[in-house]
Amino acid sequence: MATMSGPAAALGQDQYDGFMLGVEHAGGKLGGVAVQVLKEDDQLKPDLGVQTIRKFLEKDQVDIITGVTFSNVMMAIAKPLADSGITFISSNAGPAPLAGAQCSPNFFFTSWQNDNQAETMGQFANDKGYRNVYLMAPNYQSGKDQLEGFKRMFKGSVAGEVYTQLNQPDYTAEIAQMMAAKPDALYVFYPGGMGINFIKQMRQAGATGKAPLLTASTTDGTTLPALKDVALGVIAGTFWGPDFDNPVSQKFVADFRRKYNRIPSQYAAQAYDSALVLDSALKKTGGKVGDRKAFHNAIRAADFKSLRGSFRFNRNGFPIQDFYAFQVAKDASGEVSLKTLGTALKQHQDAYVKDCKN
Repeated sequence: MATMSGPAAALGQDQYDGFMLGVEHAGGKLGGVAVQVLKEDDQLKPDLGVQTIRKFLEKDQVDIITGVTFSNVMMAIAKPLADSGITFISSNAGPAPLAGAQCSPNFFFTSWQNDNQAETMGQFANDKGYRNVYLMAPNYQSGKDQLEGFKRMFKGSVAGEVYTQLNQPDYTAEIAQMMAAKPDALYVFYPGGMGINFIKQMRQAGATGKAPLLTASTTDGTTLPALKDVALGVIAGTFWGPDFDNPVSQKFVADFRRKYNRIPSQYAAQAYDSALVLDSALKKTGGKVGDRKAFHNAIRAADFKSLRGSFRFNRNGFPIQDFYAFQVAKDASGEVSLKTLGTALKQHQDAYVKDCKN
């Protein structure tokens, strides 16, 4: 289940395509066992997400649920998922409560806890010596987590902190307000169509280049095909980029581009790894999922080669992993993509694991 319609449709589509490529690379099976994949669109509606989860559990009687794009949907479905004991692997949404006090032993995340990418950019801002940074994000769980993460790491002052409506199309007023504050840098979290609109409106307002633009989930494989040169120079923070040179990542990028005719985003990468970790776990259990504790232990072992290199689960089901700074630039083929600048945080874990009693 993912968000596959509306302004954020590209995110959910990349999750699905990345997962299915993982299944293909595993020989069309997972752990040597034939799998049937049921696909549903939550339309970024929490109530529809809950209905879909109930359908999966009660009517379809699935063994595993994966996907989920937005954290407001994730928070709505968290209790029925936890209560069911079903194996759940998020390939994107990672809200703070589920990393801490509301963690569940049957929840795993192949992405990152929401704060992490923002923490990466907070550290990057420190490294660059920025003294005051302006912050913007949509007003929902992940947006709040993102700005909290940036502030946790950033040692300077916050020039402004603005929350906009989820899926707001016009940011003209907020951009003018930001420019008036004259910050050293701007940090934003605007995934999908929101990011496309925001970056284009920055250019239209003459704000591009006035101060460095630091982002998370705003300039990636889902938005760069629409933004192209408009996004050149923007800085992004995340766990993986399409220029990684390890063999697993190189094969993934090459095959994804060949199959779908586009550069994969982090959403595709996360979902690809969710297929790989399921493949490795099912191999350990002989394709059986009936003993949930044994199956979850097999997942927790994370005995697979991730496209990000080093990967391990923390006790709250979230990854401990490296995070990097990237710059939007043209790759060797002339396409606008992400270029790795360097490692910002090594073997980083989220701030909430201490509250998890798993």
